[in-house]
Amino acid sequence: MSFTSPFAITLWGIVLLSMFGLPIGHAMIVGSVLYLILVGQDLGIAAEQLLQGLYNSYVLLAVPLFIFAADIMNVGSLSDRLLRFCQILVGRFRGGLGHVNVVANMIFAGMSGSAIADAVGIGRILIGLMTRSGKYSPAYAGAITAAAAVIGPIIPPSIPMVLYALISDASIGYLFLGGVIPGIIIGIVLMVMNGILAHRRGFPVEDKVPLRDMPGIVIHAIPALLLPVILLFGIYGGVMTPTEAAAAAAAYAFLASVILYRSISPAQAYGAVLSSARSTASVGILIAGALVFNYVVTLENIPQTLRLFMSGYDLSAVGFLIVVNIILLILGCLLEGSTILLVIVPIFIPTAKALGIDLVHFGVVVVVNIMIGLITPPYGLLLFVVANMTKEPLTAIVREAVPFMIVMIAALAFITFVPESVLWLPRIMGYKG
Repeated sequence: MSFTSPFAITLWGIVLLSMFGLPIGHAMIVGSVLYLILVGQDLGIAAEQLLQGLYNSYVLLAVPLFIFAADIMNVGSLSDRLLRFCQILVGRFRGGLGHVNVVANMIFAGMSGSAIADAVGIGRILIGLMTRSGKYSPAYAGAITAAAAVIGPIIPPSIPMVLYALISDASIGYLFLGGVIPGIIIGIVLMVMNGILAHRRGFPVEDKVPLRDMPGIVIHAIPALLLPVILLFGIYGGVMTPTEAAAAAAAYAFLASVILYRSISPAQAYGAVLSSARSTASVGILIAGALVFNYVVTLENIPQTLRLFMSGYDLSAVGFLIVVNIILLILGCLLEGSTILLVIVPIFIPTAKALGIDLVHFGVVVVVNIMIGLITPPYGLLLFVVANMTKEPLTAIVREAVPFMIVMIAALAFITFVPESVLWLPRIMGYKG
């Protein structure tokens, strides 16, 4: 490919438009239209690809529904009650609030499907708890909050897995199941690292919750804890599809906040609707741009070119996964996760299939990679989110986040080289891959 070919000009156009501040979704649409002009194709193809991709994909309905469920939980009191429950479980250990942070995100992950939603919602409360009375530095509280929020889209439900299913035709249900054990593994390694740092730095041991208060805390948390149970049993019991489960999650979160907890006002509900609509529109534009650009990639036969390039190096399945991990980790430092998922990952899928790599395993590895990218500088979006919440310099957040990045990459290596860590649970539930 020469630097003056239509495809190269398209890429330069997308990069330059993004550098000048145009959202990446809009930049991909404009760049793709430019490509169609240069190759002399009908410009209506761009609109056709966009509309068919958005309106013919039933699975995409899950995205706004999961976003709405997360927003409702953030404005209601579900997250507060879950925090109290987590304090009973792990708050008594040294560095207990750090452990509470991780466990709370693991539980909240079974409801929201979004790392940003977890960081902005429950993360804001956790940072306040950790920094109160100077027990933890704001930078450390922000770093562990960002790292723990990464678990959100790995444990089901998961918006990135929904998007991966869109581009790969892999089963959403089995992808969700495949993310359970990797999410738990990442939670465990984060808690281990928090424990090590807590002993080195002398972080405090929290006051134990009085025994008489425990039953009340558990009872009040049960409605919130039931949400992931309803989702998982609904999907894998054959009662509902993942998209229907997303609708059930949104409805349950709303009804629990309004009827059971009575903790959400009409104004808050309206605000949650507006917030989720804005987030959905942002994601929708990005998906639209990726759909049009993927048509350009297909016309240029990039997946076949990549497959031939890889075959020239005689890579095994393991070698290919190592290369993909390195590429995605590097790209995660520079690009937004959904862009990588919708634009870069489709190029790898044909080669993964040709090498006999299970697409559910590959999908979970890809999603974990992309989530780690959310806390890797300079573009780690979660780093910016927590830096804004803590009012700490980004460099201070990054410095505190490095130990968590290291153990998460180690967990990624384990998930990559031990496919059964992903596929064991789906196979129990009938997966034949």
